[in-house]
Amino acid sequence: MGRAVKVVSPLQRWLLLGASFAILATLIVALGSPLAQRAYLDEAETRAQTTLRLAVAALRGHLRRYEALPSVVADYPIIQAMVIDADNQALSDRGNAYLKRINALLNSSDIYVMLPNGETIAASNFDGDVSFVGENFSYRPYFTEAVEGRQGRFFALGTTSLKRGYYFSAPIRIGAVVRGVVVFKVDVDMIEATWAGGDSEIIVTDPEEIVFMTSRPEWLYSALEPLTPDRIERTQISRRYADADLFDLPIRRARSVEEHQLIAIGGSRASQEFLMLGEPMDEAGWTVRVLLDTTSARTQALTLIAAALMVLGLATLAAAFILQRSARLEERTRLQSAAREQLEQRVAERTADLAAVNRQLETEVSERRATEQQLRQTQTDLVQAGKLAALGQMSAALSHEFNQPLAAVRNYADNAAVLIERGRVVEASDNIARISKLTERMASISKHLRNFARMPNRQLRAVPLEQVVADTMEVIAWRLKAADAEIHIDLGPVPPIVRAGPVRLQQVLVNIISNAADAVEGLDDRRIDLTARSSGSRVLITVRDRGPGVPEGIVGRVFDPFFSTKGVGKGLGLGLSISYNIVKDFGGNLSVERHQEGGAVFTIALDAAELTLNEAAE
Repeated sequence: MGRAVKVVSPLQRWLLLGASFAILATLIVALGSPLAQRAYLDEAETRAQTTLRLAVAALRGHLRRYEALPSVVADYPIIQAMVIDADNQALSDRGNAYLKRINALLNSSDIYVMLPNGETIAASNFDGDVSFVGENFSYRPYFTEAVEGRQGRFFALGTTSLKRGYYFSAPIRIGAVVRGVVVFKVDVDMIEATWAGGDSEIIVTDPEEIVFMTSRPEWLYSALEPLTPDRIERTQISRRYADADLFDLPIRRARSVEEHQLIAIGGSRASQEFLMLGEPMDEAGWTVRVLLDTTSARTQALTLIAAALMVLGLATLAAAFILQRSARLEERTRLQSAAREQLEQRVAERTADLAAVNRQLETEVSERRATEQQLRQTQTDLVQAGKLAALGQMSAALSHEFNQPLAAVRNYADNAAVLIERGRVVEASDNIARISKLTERMASISKHLRNFARMPNRQLRAVPLEQVVADTMEVIAWRLKAADAEIHIDLGPVPPIVRAGPVRLQQVLVNIISNAADAVEGLDDRRIDLTARSSGSRVLITVRDRGPGVPEGIVGRVFDPFFSTKGVGKGLGLGLSISYNIVKDFGGNLSVERHQEGGAVFTIALDAAELTLNEAAE
């Protein structure tokens, strides 16, 4: 006997599908959400750890730069003579001048000398609006430690200057006796300024957990732990923060999630959650912490859960579609069975109709096959069109890059033919030599067309700009002559050396000067200026014309491929795009702006370089 088959009704199928969706969605939210948050918090912690290491390294490097300097200054003869004879005004004047000069040289905040009673007798700011001379800082721990013969370190807000700084002190020994103290005050504002604008907040706290360095100014002098009377008293004894107002940072809650320490800062209605990492700096008595906003991590986790729910929803919809189609197929099968019974009874009467239906079905099948074949052909045509477009772009680039040297070759060849006819063989030989040099450059251009795919920086070297400009003038001379343009070259008293590729840099200058010649052709003022100047570690090369300039509406598009303001047939719109990519490969920048007196100014910014012995020999 066969087993009975249990038939599942359509309603039961829909209920089963709905229940499955609800269960899977609940599992995704209940289990997937914590896993996703943990994963993104791990990723955020990795970024925060990197930021923390960099911040600690920067602080340590900045402090170590000044750590040994107080002892060096304490051994200087003028300083030792000054503490022995503190009433000698001539020695005091020399000591003040020496400290001011050393302070400017070392770029420290202040340097001053104190007697064992704490009185300041000389300072680098002796002639400033706020001078330390005559002040007594005996209450500072760095002074106490130095008087006892040890090197002192202390961070505080200056009671006189009201500026934050880190203090290094060293005793001034005359024989075995401590006769004074040298103090270096180091400014930390420059380090703190580098923290602003990042995706994380950086704070540095003292042993009392009071924030004295932060990327958020409103957190300055706040406390991570409640300000108890004992903690306030210890701070006031050393006058670490002078008269600054201390307050508790509004940390509403702190918790740990899978070894991640999370804190919320703000009021009860509006607070911001941060992932907090910390590292102690024992040598300074500090703790450096990085606070990374968790909003991004939680948003990414929610986005991932939403995406998973969307995928589940799409899968459920697909299953519903399959169920609906299956139900329709069952209904169609049932209807076909009924129709078949009727057809068997009326087969004779409906023979003609069935034949017509069969022909119609055959026609629909043929049309569908033809449609599918046409679709495949269309897809093939699109692929071929894409290949032809890529080939066309490459051909256009090759045509544009070879156009300038070929024009120069033709010009030199025509001149050589005329010179040979006139018997001026030496001059004709010089033209032929230049043609040979240009063909070598064309070969180099062909070799360097990989520029469009970002050539590696290891091919860059120190290039004398004077030689590149000279080679450029040989290539572009015919175009300047055709436009009747006059170019003025000013490379400064010492022509700079840049880090680039000589052939590709020449391509850039040829393209820009050619555009300048096009811009001034036919105008009354056809001057073109080419200048180069060093600016710090960069070299700025500018090309200015007196043409109509670049309209403000298209300044942002002039470096786009195939964009040109010239007429039809007068340009492919590739020169500036190629030049822009070449300069970017050099690690530089190419920009354009309108000159206030008219015309366009193109600026090439490249890294300055120095010739090595091998490069100079080349």
